[in-house]
Amino acid sequence: MLLLLLGIIVLHVTVLVLLFVSTIVSQWLVNGDHAADLWQNCTTGSPFHCLASSSNEWLQSVQAMMILSVIFSIL
Repeated sequence: MLLLLLGIIVLHVTVLVLLFVSTIVSQWLVNGDHAADLWQNCTTGSPFHCLASSSNEWLQSVQAMMILSVIFSIL
């Protein structure tokens, strides 16, 4: 029973770490001089510039759910 409890705790800590990393880290998708993530799209050409991610409804809902999941996991 103690081994099962330890396994559950390790699984939960792993999930929390992955949740924080996936919410915070930038550059989920890197393709040559273009990098995209949940929050912004960047181009690394001679004029380096970043634009906000598209305003699609599904992307805004994913952003909201990621932030809520981080907040609720902290609580």
